[in-house]
Amino acid sequence: MKPSRRRSSISTIVIALVAGIVGLATVTSRPRFSGYATVDVLELLASGLCFGIAFAGIVRALRDSGGG
Repeated sequence: MKPSRRRSSISTIVIALVAGIVGLATVTSRPRFSGYATVDVLELLASGLCFGIAFAGIVRALRDSGGG
């Protein structure tokens, strides 16, 4: 059972990375993006990363506890 769970985790990570890269590429291709300060963009990326980690932790905690 371990190999299938690991494969599922890896595929979830890959899908999330692809979705994030596509979203970031879409935002950076917009003309308005050049008006943002680099510090603000990095702060938004870091906060999004933190929210993503927190959300993944919540989901994992719910899965481990049996879903409710």
